[in-house]
Formats: sequence, C-alpha cells, structure tokens
Amino acid sequence: MIEKVAVLGAGTMGHGIAEAFAIHGYDVNLFETDEMILKTVKDEIKFELEILAEEELIKNEDIQGTLDRIKLFKDMKEAVKNRDYVIEAVPEIIELKQKIFQQLDEYCPRHTILASNTSSLKLDDITSFASNERKQRIMVNHWYNPAHLIPIAELSFFGNVTEEIYKDVEALYRSIGKQTVRVLKEIPGLVANRIQQGVAREVFSLIKNGVASPEDIDKALKFGPAFRYATTGQLEIADFGGLDIWCIVGDNLLSVMDNSICANPLLREKVKEGKLGVKSGEGFYSYHQVDINDVKRKYIKKLIRQLKVSEYYV
Repeated sequence: MIEKVAVLGAGTMGHGIAEAFAIHGYDVNLFETDEMILKTVKDEIKFELEILAEEELIKNEDIQGTLDRIKLFKDMKEAVKNRDYVIEAVPEIIELKQKIFQQLDEYCPRHTILASNTSSLKLDDITSFASNERKQRIMVNHWYNPAHLIPIAELSFFGNVTEEIYKDVEALYRSIGKQTVRVLKEIPGLVANRIQQGVAREVFSLIKNGVASPEDIDKALKFGPAFRYATTGQLEIADFGGLDIWCIVGDNLLSVMDNSICANPLLREKVKEGKLGVKSGEGFYSYHQVDINDVKRKYIKKLIRQLKVSEYYV
C-alpha cells in the first residue's frame, strides 16, 4: 500500500502534483534545487488552495494542514529515502532524467515504485541506467496542467510492470480523485496530448490563414466541440452522430485541413518575438493591462467549476 510520496521538481507540474496528494491527506516530500522556487512554492500552493476554498472544494481550515503535509527538500537522497512512491517532474532533458533514475535506484528502498511525468520521452531511454530489477517498478504517470485540478492521469502498462504494481498505482490515483487511462503502447505524447495536438494544429492553421479572430476561434471551440467533449468522448459523439455521417464529413474535410508534421510557423514567430503567453504578458492575447493573478484566478475557477460538473458524468 502506497502511503508516503515524493515529488521531484517543484515547478509548474511538480508543485501541483505534490498539492494534489497533500490535499487528499498524503505525506509528501517535495524536492527542488532552485532556491527561488523553494522560497516561493509554498506561497504558490497556498494561492491555489485559497481558490479551492473559495469554490468550496476544500475548507479554509484545511489549507494549513495541506501545506504542512508538504515538506521541502534540497537533498534528493533525504527526500526519497523512506518513500513508497516517487514521481519526477523535472524538465524534459533525457540526460537529466537518466541521472535521476540512476540515483533513485540507489537511494530508494527496494519496494519503492518510481514514475516519470513525461509524455515525450521513452521509458526505456529514461531508465537506461537503472537496474533490471528496478525497471520492473518504474512507470510513466503523466498528469495534465494544472495538476491539482485536471482529473486525468495516464498510467503506462507497456509490459515492464506487473498487474499488481499497476493496480497499486491505479488505486493511489483513484484515491486522489483521478480518472486513470491505461496506456498499452508506448508512443510519443501518449493519448491525451496527441488528441490535443490534433486540435491545436488546426486551430493554429485557422489563425495563420486569417479565417477568424483568436476570440472567435476560441469561442467556436468552447461552445462547439469542447462543449460536448466536457462530458462526452469523441467515440461516443461519433456513435450518436452516426458513423456514416462521420465518414462522409471526414472524406470532405480531411483532405483540405492542415496536415503539417511540425509546429505552425505562426507559433515560431510568436516565440521569436518573445510573445509566450501569460508568462511574458502577451501571446495570442495581451495581458499587459491586467492583473495576472486575477487572470489566473479566473482561469482556475473556470476549471474548478468544470471539475464539479464533470463528477456527474464519470
């Protein structure tokens, strides 16, 4: 039974993962080497917990207890030495991850289950320096951002772990309210990211070709396909619409849609200009004249309300 958790990396994904486990009563060790992140991460988590309390997903009196269950570490060996489950959420740099899993193999008890939050790197490559015995207890456990809100967790079952180990990890994720996806084959992006990139490719193409404004394209997605996707999967939608109709529409549209195999040039242009989105103050929208914390609060609250609704459709 998994009781003690460690998370490696306290950035965007890592702190959210730690927060999710702590909210549900788990003892979490959070490892980070960046001094600035270590100084501010508890404040970031508190900000997010306060919004959860405003939306009545947790109680105000639970905030401090949740924060107290998260212990910060600069020494990875100390952070993981008595853990049952360790997940890394460090940058997608293969050499960095290889080194971490080699160290985890040495530092962790034999029973510890290890996981990576990656969705773009191969598990065999990441674990290439771990022992064969340890490889049988290493998985990909991929979260979505923001990790403490989005209820999906993709769990690898590529053949290296037993059904028993998989079930232990699945039970852990179910205990914190996650909907798990068993990924049977290792492919880049796993399942959810590939679906998202398919949508994003056409959206960016529509913008580049001047078909509609960013506001209207987002409106078309939010109140069209995404309105159904919030409660109904694509295969269910196809069944309800009629597979004959989907076949005809596919023949008519797919040949004239974007089929590029790399990022849209418009994205590269934005990146070159330093327009990276909320974190730089401008992306497809401008955030220069607004309170960024207010923007984040509104974004998080929309997700929380969607989370509440989605519980009825599980």
